[in-house]
Amino acid sequence: QVQLVESGGGLVQTGGSLRLSCAASGLTFRNYDMGWFRQASGKEREIVARISRSGSSTGYADFVKGRFIISRDNAKNTVYLQMNSLKPEDTSVYYCGAQVNSVYKYWGQGTQVTVSS
Repeated sequence: QVQLVESGGGLVQTGGSLRLSCAASGLTFRNYDMGWFRQASGKEREIVARISRSGSSTGYADFVKGRFIISRDNAKNTVYLQMNSLKPEDTSVYYCGAQVNSVYKYWGQGTQVTVSS
């Protein structure tokens, strides 16, 4: 079955960096656009960044532009989120999703990111 497994979350101080990974299995990874989302406690899930199937096109939410970078390695079936200049408001559970036909069909279980002030 399809599995998306996030890793790389943790506790970091304001201004620090983390690199999240999402390893996919059970699907033809190169056929899926991928996205990173986050959901803070008591809030709705929001998109953070997305990347096209080939990796040639990316998009970012305004609140992470210039700080986060999404990338993918289709040979490793993995999508990454490099997070720099982290702020306390970036504290959330981060999820990766696999999109097909404009729908995010598969989701990971999430990884907690906590930024201390």
